[in-house]
Amino acid sequence: MVTAMKNLKVVKFGGSSLADAGQFKKAADIILSHPSRRFVIASAPGKRYAEDEKVTDMLYNCYNKAAGGGSFSEDFKAIEERFKEIIKGLNLSVNLDAEFKSIKDAFAHRAGRDYAASRGEYLNGIILADYLGFNFIDPAGYIRFNESGVFDLEKTIELLRPKLEEVENAVIPGFYGAMPNDTIRTFSRGGSDITGSIVARAAKADVYENWTDVSGFLICDPRIIENPKPIRTITYRELRELAYMGATVLHEDAIFPVRAAGIPINIKNTNAPEDRGTMIVAESDEVSKYVITGIAGKKGFCVIHIEKDMMNNEVGFGRNVLRALEKSDLNFEHMPSGIDTMSVIVNKECIKGKEKAVLDEIRFRVKPDSIEIEEDLALIAVVGRGMIKTRGTAGRIFSALAHARVNVKMIDQGSSELNVIVGVSEDDFDTAVKAVYDIFVLTQE
Repeated sequence: MVTAMKNLKVVKFGGSSLADAGQFKKAADIILSHPSRRFVIASAPGKRYAEDEKVTDMLYNCYNKAAGGGSFSEDFKAIEERFKEIIKGLNLSVNLDAEFKSIKDAFAHRAGRDYAASRGEYLNGIILADYLGFNFIDPAGYIRFNESGVFDLEKTIELLRPKLEEVENAVIPGFYGAMPNDTIRTFSRGGSDITGSIVARAAKADVYENWTDVSGFLICDPRIIENPKPIRTITYRELRELAYMGATVLHEDAIFPVRAAGIPINIKNTNAPEDRGTMIVAESDEVSKYVITGIAGKKGFCVIHIEKDMMNNEVGFGRNVLRALEKSDLNFEHMPSGIDTMSVIVNKECIKGKEKAVLDEIRFRVKPDSIEIEEDLALIAVVGRGMIKTRGTAGRIFSALAHARVNVKMIDQGSSELNVIVGVSEDDFDTAVKAVYDIFVLTQE
């Protein structure tokens, strides 16, 4: 059994960080720069340039042709070439021909989309392990899903922890595990983040480093704000709020395995390893320069406005409204209400084609005085643990929006006071985000 090491780190490298031989070399330099980086999670090769195709997408397309009975040899050859190009660029002698033949045969016999998608991580993991001189651990033997296809953390820790204790270093492909019958099962896209979190939990790591192509989280979307300020430290709760509203640097489910164990996540940039990145922690006493931690938002919502005199005295009113949504298989996003009004916000795509049925059902159940649907709503979440201790935060948000001539259509503040969600017209979305960023960030510079 290998002796435990202080400051043990599990490190995950995303697809852009392992897209070609040049990126492999950067990743290897980072890994080998400190012996604490013992366990490495490998993603499939990502895009090498803007118009390039991710290997996972190539695998999906190739498998779809195979499953449809069409010829897929040329598509598979292109996948082979991607990996052979990496091997050649690293001057390695590892030969994957047997692996390619096995995968091609499995495609021909319709092994499943999950199997197909997982092979990018699998093959890249073999190459990275060979390049580093590390052990290779196939997660199919250790990361387990139950009969229903739900990830089984307890069983996974039971299997994986002893294996990690046996080895000094290892590369573990991300994104997949196996069902009880040993068929391959993948997480959702971006699931290598989850694998890294699971391995960090099993290894009892001190830190989980997630290496990608950005230097951590930014306060705001750089497509809206030019060069937004970075977030130095963010709590798990803040991250969940921002991820829900569209912040996508890290897979939102990746926090759960490490959160319970109190293991922090450090988002780092493979192309700028000296940057501090963002630390994701359970709790933080660090005083931020800004009241807010981040701003995130999404378009594509609509709001059902319901009015009825004395609705607050009508027991079960809200429940009956939600039952009307349930009958059409709809979830609600938010439900702010007043004494005689209720607004139910739903995803615009989900309600498309069901509008009349939903409104008729609500009319039948609660007999409103008036009801209407307003489309083209965008939601903006302003999130920050500093907001709890700061007076007038909501007032500053609405003042900034009013100054920018943005009409606020909805306001919803969480009970934790960790976030304020504002609804605006989709046409005002960018203007609103800039106004909030200006008042909380630029005015503090």
